[in-house]
Amino acid sequence: MMLDKILERIKIKNVKGATAIEYALIASLIAVVAIGGMRTIGNKINQKLTEISNNLTQV
Repeated sequence: MMLDKILERIKIKNVKGATAIEYALIASLIAVVAIGGMRTIGNKINQKLTEISNNLTQV
């Protein structure tokens, strides 16, 4: 009886810990994808602004 209660408490804690780890992994993956996307967009914007700047100096 007492052992069942102890096992029940351990079981609940393990599920909560696993859920927290899963959320952390999902958040990390989202962050990596977001950083990659922002870098790509930033590079394209930088190229476009450089092109505009070069065209303005030629005029």
